Amino acid sequence: MTRDNNSLAIRTVWFALLALGLTTLFQIFIVMASGSVALLADTVHNLGDSLNSIPLLIAFYLARRPANRRYTYGYNRAEDIAGIFIVLSIGFSAAYILWESVQKLINPQPLDNLGWVALAAVVGFLGNEFVALLQIRVGRKIGSEAMAADGLHARTDGFTSLAVLIAVVGTWLGFPIIDPIVGILIGVMILFITRDAAIAIWHRLMDAVDPHMVEATEKVIREHDEVKAVKQLQMRWLGHQLYVELLLALDETLTIAEGEAIRDHISHHLYHTLPNLAQAMISVVSVQGYGHESEHHRQAQAS
Repeated sequence: MTRDNNSLAIRTVWFALLALGLTTLFQIFIVMASGSVALLADTVHNLGDSLNSIPLLIAFYLARRPANRRYTYGYNRAEDIAGIFIVLSIGFSAAYILWESVQKLINPQPLDNLGWVALAAVVGFLGNEFVALLQIRVGRKIGSEAMAADGLHARTDGFTSLAVLIAVVGTWLGFPIIDPIVGILIGVMILFITRDAAIAIWHRLMDAVDPHMVEATEKVIREHDEVKAVKQLQMRWLGHQLYVELLLALDETLTIAEGEAIRDHISHHLYHTLPNLAQAMISVVSVQGYGHESEHHRQAQAS
């Protein structure tokens, strides 16, 4: 299943790269002909999105490699590291767009070929919306938050492309200053996107998970009366794969076979409850045995 997910992810990124590449290429020609800074802002951002696909693509190719003696968890973390490059590229595009917009606000220039600019804005919206629909659907299917977030980012870019139409209308009505103003607004919007993306990547790199997933896991455990205490519950993402580690204290009257059966049942239930779960490491001990072992460790540490 993991190999199938990686193959689907790679195909999706290639399609996104092709769609955004063609969209950006078309917009570049219109920018050169019109001189629109608002369209330039949108084009630069689309170019950044296209380049963002490259580290993500490399990460999915790396994830195909098996675990080894050095990388015992495999290479899935590369997907999260790719997110760092994505955040940096988004931040760079925001800075460049703001710089160009301010320069044109200080030194206004005429906007030509309004019809072509409007067409380029519509094409930008359609290209980004196609990528958004594709990446969000596939990202949620395989459990890749990085891909789903990139899809939401593309959707925001699509609406940003439509904002260029405001600049076209403003120029047509005799207010060309609207063009750099819209460019500045787009730059500010991308700054907010950068902030949200940085927070999401920080959470992944710090092994943060949605608290609702922890609650869902605890609910599964509570359905088994034989579990007397949860001594350890840890969850982490490695790319789009979720890993869970549990240490459960069971009723001391249970046999080893009964304890293993409960562990297997909880594991099976978790795989159905957490669809992105790649591995569940569940250890079970008796309540009495765990208490004696903990006391022994406390005494050893005190001495």
